[in-house]
Amino acid sequence: MSSTALQEAPVRRRPFGQNYAFVVVAVIFLALLASAGLRATPGVLMLPLQGAFGWDVGVISSSAAVGIFLYGLAGPFAAAVMQRFGIRRTLLGALLLMSVSTGMSYFMTAPWQLFMSWGLLSGIGSGAVANVLGATIVNRWFTTNRGLVMGLLTASTATGTLIFMPGLAALVAWGGWKPVVLTVAACCAALIPLVYVLVPERPASVGLRAFGSAHDDPPAQQAAGNPFVAAISNLVRAAQTRAFWFLFGTFFICGFTTNGLVGTHLIAFCGDHGIVEVQAASLLALMGFFDLFGTTLSGWLTDRFDPRKLLFFYYGLRGLSLIYLPYSDFSLVSLSVFAVFYGLDWIATVPPTVRIANEAFGDKNAPLVFGWVVAGHQLGAACAAFFAGFMRSSQGDYLQAFMIAGLTGIIAAVLSLLITRRPAQPVLAAA
Repeated sequence: MSSTALQEAPVRRRPFGQNYAFVVVAVIFLALLASAGLRATPGVLMLPLQGAFGWDVGVISSSAAVGIFLYGLAGPFAAAVMQRFGIRRTLLGALLLMSVSTGMSYFMTAPWQLFMSWGLLSGIGSGAVANVLGATIVNRWFTTNRGLVMGLLTASTATGTLIFMPGLAALVAWGGWKPVVLTVAACCAALIPLVYVLVPERPASVGLRAFGSAHDDPPAQQAAGNPFVAAISNLVRAAQTRAFWFLFGTFFICGFTTNGLVGTHLIAFCGDHGIVEVQAASLLALMGFFDLFGTTLSGWLTDRFDPRKLLFFYYGLRGLSLIYLPYSDFSLVSLSVFAVFYGLDWIATVPPTVRIANEAFGDKNAPLVFGWVVAGHQLGAACAAFFAGFMRSSQGDYLQAFMIAGLTGIIAAVLSLLITRRPAQPVLAAA
């Protein structure tokens, strides 16, 4: 049987009618949650790996930087692979790669093995289970409430931190780093049967319409050609527009100021001030808890207000909070205030950015273009992970790293107002 036939073979009708879209969203939410937890894990492993192997913080943070960079770089190629071979197959393969690569790190004894497992392989796998997947699901399964659903899926990144970080930190305190890698591998593996059973390729595959649609969806067209060529060709076309470069630049700063800096180095920064690892990880969990509400609210706001003004507000507040942190007294009260304030804004930038991409490049091509924008996000995150580790090793503290990151947040706020909302010309060709 051909690949196309396998993709579109009829399967039994699912319950809940059009509301079955929310079952798909729930499974994708869990997959994104696991991927986010995997990418946040190096922040927990940094101190125990130093103790177990004597590896320098620069070595460990460099491997984290590789994983973060590939987490973003894989996005546009993953979007093209989804168009060519299907969401379901791509997601199943990515979860398998994530589980195997992290599980293999149980046996590592040298830095190059850390780079292979938590850098190269897990970076590629988790990159296919990221915001690009969420954008593809939203565009395929919903015609209304897209901002709200994208906000919910984006919030899974923070929820992954909420669920994983304190538990993983407790595992470190109990048994060192090895139970941590086995737990992450098992969580990724447990999602494989859920995706296989509950996630159809598209609504029409189970006799449904997209949520909010009053008519049947047009027949699916199987993408032809090499998916990697499609990803590159969309980048070439998008790069001819100002909208793309403004989105790319602001999202670079978004990554530089979130998971690359705070997600990777906050625990070590708190350790410099005598705060134990489990307590510091709880701060990240608190951020994750509040981001669950902040990003979902951002999605609701994105359906109703100018996304550029929302981005100005988000980036400006984030920059100010990062400038404040090094000058706080690192008491429970001040850190809790920072965690709540910063958490509400952690990745609230995603729904407005997705809406601008959809308006500029169209529903068909927006996931591919957004994949390249996310690559900018992860490039920024990788730079921050390396840069902050370098600054800590060379100067003995994180002060300048956080100050510089805060200033870039202010720059991103200004750039956000310069993004045009007119549809980009020419409209991109279908991949």
